[in-house]
Amino acid sequence: MKAAVLTDSTPSLEIRDIPDPAPGPGQVILEVEAAGICGSDLHLAPLLKSYPGIVFGHEFSGRVVARGNDVDPRLESKLAVGFPLVGCHDCVNCRSANPARCVSAELTGVQRPGAFAEFVAVDTQDLFVLPAEVGARSGALVEPLAVAHHALERTSREPGAPVLILGAGPVGLAVALYARLFGASEVLVSDPVPARRTLAEAVGARTVDPTAQDVGEAFAELTGSAPATVIECVGVPGLIQHAADVAAPDAQITIVGACTVPDTFTPTTAMAKELNFQFVLYYRPRDFEMTIAHLAAGRLDPAALITDVIGLDELPARFEALMRPTTECKVLVTPNRT
Repeated sequence: MKAAVLTDSTPSLEIRDIPDPAPGPGQVILEVEAAGICGSDLHLAPLLKSYPGIVFGHEFSGRVVARGNDVDPRLESKLAVGFPLVGCHDCVNCRSANPARCVSAELTGVQRPGAFAEFVAVDTQDLFVLPAEVGARSGALVEPLAVAHHALERTSREPGAPVLILGAGPVGLAVALYARLFGASEVLVSDPVPARRTLAEAVGARTVDPTAQDVGEAFAELTGSAPATVIECVGVPGLIQHAADVAAPDAQITIVGACTVPDTFTPTTAMAKELNFQFVLYYRPRDFEMTIAHLAAGRLDPAALITDVIGLDELPARFEALMRPTTECKVLVTPNRT
């Protein structure tokens, strides 16, 4: 099969022919119909160049084309998504449906071959069959939407309370979609990039340019008070301090953005306001289940997040371009598109 393989040079990805995956016991093979390019892929590529051969791609949907001998034949031809965090399925964390904390968890798209390829193997224990109402492209967005669902479920907030979101990237927009679904009276998204603010408005949020207006003042003008719920979705140094600066006393600040370098903030700001911080990571199977149910019922429409759809041969060049500042949101790869 063809796959986009990590290299130790530039460009980071190269299209190569590699062996087709074969289903083991309890596994199916999906013919990949859509796979999203995630910001974590872009961040990991330079860090993992000493491990060439990795096939990225952890946001994906595909159709079952092969199965292990012990797998239910009724799964054949089903459109499905894979839960990419593969735990041991036996430890206390896996048994409590929290594989992100399994000490032996592997991520499809890093430790396991991912979906930037024509086919990908998935354990049936990690397979979610999509209802007829959910297509392949929406299926590929289940993973980033599940991040948002998990973040909001971990965010203490009053019913109907307005929400401030810092960052209008894919995760910030997914959080905005879910915040509206969960009943936020107003959702204000702060982002300095005009194209990203336009996307935020397309999913029903109000927006503010933090380079032109004080974010706290903009929120107060819109809602009548400082934000009691702030969700940080950028992950760069300075954003935790910014969230603390604009938050109301006793506010809940949820950190979703994954900052991979040291960051500092002034604790007395948070102490003076007695702020509550919640850091979140990944998701649980329940977040996939609920996201799929909301998509099937038409309560979530993530189409605005998709800014382009490309073929596998286009991926190396586009992947390299996305490492630089861009107006793109979610680019989907269709490895089997003719």
